[in-house]
Amino acid sequence: GDPRPGSAFRMKLHNKIILGLVLGAASGVSANQVAAGAPWLDWVNTNVANPVGQVFLRMLLMTVIPLVFASLTLGVAGLGDIRRIGRVGGKAVSYFVLSTFLSATIGLILVNLVRPGEGLDPGVQQQLLETYRSQAEGLASGAAAGFGINTFVNIVPRNPVQAAANLDMLAIIFVAVTFGAALTLLSEAKAKPMMQLLEALEEIVIKIIGFAMKLAPYGVFGLIFFTTSRFGWVILRSLGLYVAVVLVGLLIHAVFGISTLVRVLGGLSPLVFYQKIRASIVTAFSTSSSNATLPTNLAVAEQE
Repeated sequence: GDPRPGSAFRMKLHNKIILGLVLGAASGVSANQVAAGAPWLDWVNTNVANPVGQVFLRMLLMTVIPLVFASLTLGVAGLGDIRRIGRVGGKAVSYFVLSTFLSATIGLILVNLVRPGEGLDPGVQQQLLETYRSQAEGLASGAAAGFGINTFVNIVPRNPVQAAANLDMLAIIFVAVTFGAALTLLSEAKAKPMMQLLEALEEIVIKIIGFAMKLAPYGVFGLIFFTTSRFGWVILRSLGLYVAVVLVGLLIHAVFGISTLVRVLGGLSPLVFYQKIRASIVTAFSTSSSNATLPTNLAVAEQE
C-alpha cells in the first residue's frame, strides 16, 4: 500500500463525487426550505454554486472535440487495413442500433403504461417552462425537423470547424473516421508524424480531463445545489411519477439490456462492468450531459 501518512483515509474520486452529490442535494433542499427566494441564496447561486458547476462542465466539454477526433482517428488508423474499418464499423453500428432499440422499447412501454405527464400541476408546468425554455425549444425544433435522408446527408459537414463549434458529434465522428481511413492509405513514413501528433494531442487532453475531474466533487456540489435550492422537494413531488418512470426504465435497461449486451457481446461480468464504470455513472447523473460525460467514459474505458 501507500506508506504516506493518512493514505488509508484518502477517498477515491468516485466516492468524492458521490459525497459532493449528496451534500449538494441535502444543502440545496435545506436552503430551499429555510430561505427560498432570499436575496442571499440567489447571490450564492449566481456567484458561487452555478459558476463552479459551469466551470467544471465547460472544462469537460472543451475536451470533447479534440478527444473524440484524436481517439477515433488513431483507432481507425491503427487498424492498418481499410477493409477492417468496415467490419469494425459494422459491429459498432450494430451495437448502437441494438442498444438504442432496447432502450427506446423500454421507454415507450413504460410511458404508455404509466402516462406520467397527466395531471401535472399547471403552476409547475409554467415554472419548468420558464427555467428550461431554451432546452425545450431546441428539442421541439429538432423533433420538427424529423428523421430522413437529410439526416444522413448532414452527417457529412461542409465545414468541419463549424461542426466542431456546434458540437455536432456525428459530423465530427465522420471526419475522424474518414481522416483515419485516409491515413491507412499513406506510407508509414508519411503517416507517422501525424500519428505522433494525434497521440500527443490525446495524452494532453486526458491530462486536462484529469484537471477537470479534480474539480468534479465541487462542480457536482454546485450543479446539484443550484437546482435543489431553487426547486426543493416541490418539483420532485410534482414530478415524482415521471422521475420514478425514468429511474425504473434506466434500471430495467441496465439490469437486462446493457448487462445482456456486456455478457454476450463483451464476454464480461456485468457486476465487474458496473463496478468499473462508477465514475461515468456518477458524472452522467450529476451533469445530465452525454457530451460532458464522454471524456470520462473514454478515460474509464481506457484505464479501467
